Amino acid sequence: MADNDLKELLAQRHKDITLFDLEGKKVPCIIMEEKRFDDMMRAIAGRPISVETNLNILQDGLGHVFVKMTLHFSQEIEEKVLLYANESLEFFEALNETSMLAISSPHSEYGRSNVFMIQLPKPEKTADALEIIKKGLKM
Repeated sequence: MADNDLKELLAQRHKDITLFDLEGKKVPCIIMEEKRFDDMMRAIAGRPISVETNLNILQDGLGHVFVKMTLHFSQEIEEKVLLYANESLEFFEALNETSMLAISSPHSEYGRSNVFMIQLPKPEKTADALEIIKKGLKM
């Protein structure tokens, strides 16, 4: 990965993530812009929904690891979030531990109100992703 590529990816990364406590477990949470979150909630409100979650891991062999997370909702909504694993390893460890992902707005009470929770159906995929991320960070 050239310096320019690294700088471009760093500029595109999503920085608004957090962890919150839910019954003694840390749940990873992506915080979206208020309007984006509201639009998504309006599109899925009151409808049965499934969410396909894909983690595409990008690494340069020099210890820089990015994860492009794609959330494809059954209501034809797709959200893409680029995370810099070097800054957010704990996020991916919590994702692996709980197999849950939360999406929220900046004005929500994380874990209490205005949070959309996603149960990941294949926990083994997050375990595999975490292993790849950790190996990439050690290079």
